[in-house]
Amino acid sequence: MGLTSHKVLALAILVALSAMAGTVRIWPRLARQGWQAVLGRIAALLATQLTLLVALGLLANNYFAFYGSWDELLGGGDTSPVTVQSKLPTSADLAGIGADSRRSGGGSGGRGSGGRPIPVQPLGREDVQGGGAVGREPAQAGQIDAVRITGAQSGLTTDAYVYLPPQYFQPAYANRKFPAVVVMTGFPGDARNLVTGLNYPGTALGLNLSGKMQPTVLVLMRPSPAMPRDTECEDVPGGPPSDAYFSQDVPKVIAASYRVIPDGRGWGVMGDSTGGYCALKLAMRHPEVFPTAVSLSGYYKAAEDDTTGDLFAGSQQLRDQADLVWRLKNLPAPAVSVLVAGTKQGDGDYRQQTDRFVAAVQGPMTISYSMLEAGGHNLQTWSRLMPSSLEWLSQHLAPPS
Repeated sequence: MGLTSHKVLALAILVALSAMAGTVRIWPRLARQGWQAVLGRIAALLATQLTLLVALGLLANNYFAFYGSWDELLGGGDTSPVTVQSKLPTSADLAGIGADSRRSGGGSGGRGSGGRPIPVQPLGREDVQGGGAVGREPAQAGQIDAVRITGAQSGLTTDAYVYLPPQYFQPAYANRKFPAVVVMTGFPGDARNLVTGLNYPGTALGLNLSGKMQPTVLVLMRPSPAMPRDTECEDVPGGPPSDAYFSQDVPKVIAASYRVIPDGRGWGVMGDSTGGYCALKLAMRHPEVFPTAVSLSGYYKAAEDDTTGDLFAGSQQLRDQADLVWRLKNLPAPAVSVLVAGTKQGDGDYRQQTDRFVAAVQGPMTISYSMLEAGGHNLQTWSRLMPSSLEWLSQHLAPPS
């Protein structure tokens, strides 16, 4: 029986209840004095707590899809190479390639509005780990800046990490500007997880040194600039304008602080879970800002729960526009290229929802997909998907210029 099987969960709950009932029944006999009775009480308590923890762990795993199989839980499972496939466009799709990307509708405008960008506030600096880092010299391994990004348009602020590739510090590239990618965690997440847990800088460096990824600036962030609230990258009516923060402020601030390509042709957006949903939505709403996006295990409709509060002020129109499948079926397709990556089994209904999304895509939008056979909603899955996703993303970004 599989890890996420309802039979396994039911059996674990039955064993836990039986252990509790058995402990209650034999406890009077264990109340005597002596070392044997003491050991019996300890064993009964440990057995009861262990079976209860196993049942709760399985229940939480089934709900959140952290692990999709016993092999994944135990550190094994499929280790075959990850491949990216593309949905072939129809003749009707190809006819629409030249369509104006600004037809996509919904969301706020691009970079034409807002106040003068405020450069990043430096908070510190870190070394790059892994990926073939030669040493601490930035021209060999790159550099990670800890920064604070304040938006003049939105008034929102959050901390982030900016990874600069080694070429950024090499004389041959002194007058060149680099492509940039905004990378977002899931919610609640922590931008530091993208440096330590997933190690985007080290992975990008390794791909860079092997010639599989062009030198690219990575802006590593969490998906909400209004913590502890989960804003789902929405401009919340009467609340935080998170869409404006990511689509207007962040690109402007980074362009004012680093040598990056200032317009959309050199920009992409990527994320996992909530960050993946945000990446797709920002690209579909603002193709002139983010013409390329990657979603790792991202969903396709805004979450609404205690962490989000009322995102749409009761507006069904705003709720619909935050539903990515609805957008594909009811609004003109944006001229963007996206990659959706996840697992066929072990992550709830991700495969079914992704199939619906892929089927709804029409030109001029193009879509590629990458699917592991099995895996949960966790760092292990995203670590496997990330290298091929970064390589794909790099192929769609303008080169340093």
